[in-house]
Amino acid sequence: QVQLVESGGGLVQAGGSLRLSCAASERTFSTYTMGWFRQAPGKERDFVAAISGFREYYADSLKGRFTISRDNAKNTVYLQMNSLKPEDTAVYYCAAGRGFNYAYTTKGFYDYWGQGTQVTVSS
Repeated sequence: QVQLVESGGGLVQAGGSLRLSCAASERTFSTYTMGWFRQAPGKERDFVAAISGFREYYADSLKGRFTISRDNAKNTVYLQMNSLKPEDTAVYYCAAGRGFNYAYTTKGFYDYWGQGTQVTVSS
């Protein structure tokens, strides 16, 4: 069982930045595809970004503003979010999936999920 713990959420003004972190308990962390999803109130949980090895994948609408990265020595994945907008307000979830396949944008690919961290962007 892999445990994922997100941190770094909070309240920020529009145009500001936040960096989310997700610490994993798994020793073989480097073999997992790590993803970030977000869920706004009343909406579906949507794909944000994923990283497999050091290959990065993004939702088209977020390219250029969000950056995913990982530190395998720390079993941690990060999501740097810049130029934040009120519509980025959501609970952000970290997820881990074994190996890699091209279903990385879908929730069903991932085996483990964190508890989520709230990001609120004020206008």
